[in-house]
Amino acid sequence: MELYGGIDLHSNNCVFNLIDENNHVVLKRRVKNNLEAILILLVPYRESLVGLVVESTYNWYWLVDGLMEAGFKVHLANTAAIQQYSGLKHGDDDSDANWLANMLRLDILPVGYIYPKEQRMLRDLLRKRLQLVQQRTKNLLAIQGLYDRHLNKRLSNHKLKQLSQEQLAADFTDVNVRMAVNGNLMILQCLTVQIKAIEQTLRQQLRLKDEFLHLTSIDGIGLILGLTIMLETGEISRFKAAGNYASYCRCVNGARYSNGKKKSTSNIKNGNKYLAWAFMEAANFAIRYSDTVKRYYQRKSSKTHMIVAKKTVAHKLARACFYVLRDQVEFDVNKAFGYS
Repeated sequence: MELYGGIDLHSNNCVFNLIDENNHVVLKRRVKNNLEAILILLVPYRESLVGLVVESTYNWYWLVDGLMEAGFKVHLANTAAIQQYSGLKHGDDDSDANWLANMLRLDILPVGYIYPKEQRMLRDLLRKRLQLVQQRTKNLLAIQGLYDRHLNKRLSNHKLKQLSQEQLAADFTDVNVRMAVNGNLMILQCLTVQIKAIEQTLRQQLRLKDEFLHLTSIDGIGLILGLTIMLETGEISRFKAAGNYASYCRCVNGARYSNGKKKSTSNIKNGNKYLAWAFMEAANFAIRYSDTVKRYYQRKSSKTHMIVAKKTVAHKLARACFYVLRDQVEFDVNKAFGYS
């Protein structure tokens, strides 16, 4: 007898629903989020289980990794693509788990990508670096704002990072303002130390894989952006076409049209926000340093808003990245941005 399992995962517990090939429920149980207890529950069914489905929630790592290490075949469900019967009057955790199992049984499960565990940890560390960089920028801008507001003085980023307690005491006689500036400065300095430590660790453990070396031939993509794209993309073969990859990078406009009129936006947040950031950053650098890309951007921005024009550049870079990775070729800026 073949069994199919669905797991509705929550913050402190998960609901299991095992069904057979005829959709008869074999097991229905709520268990606390404890891997040992979960394995005790599932091991008797391991030989019969075709697979277990877990939704891609914020806390799926420990459960999916633990089940896979115990020899279970696990599928990560793409929550954004899951649809249930719209006329359903009553739904609960049991029905959600049962539907996950049924989608696997019926072979209609929208599957998410389970990133290899070791590389996932490096990817998440790189994501943490980005988070800290953004927080550092917020504190830097806050200090610049305080100087501008109270002293009508503009500080460059370089001078700001060299601020000392003596300089703050000389600049701000009011203790309250000085304490506000010092608070931002202390956080900024602490973040800088942590960012450098993360970068050093990443440099020791990471290098661009051979299949990703051509990434740096793309205008606007250096080492950090190249590593980000490598770790966030994973296997390029999981994308059928350039359009699929660009959509995953959030470089495709989400909209619904009827009778030639735009009715609404849709699915604009589907995809990978880190790749979206990476290609927008690459677009900024490419516009600055590549004459061909700059001419393309100027032509587009003369007809539409500059943000839309910049996103168009990011879209082209994402599509170019797909072909560079799939075909293992150098980037040709004229093919991507040449005048048609």
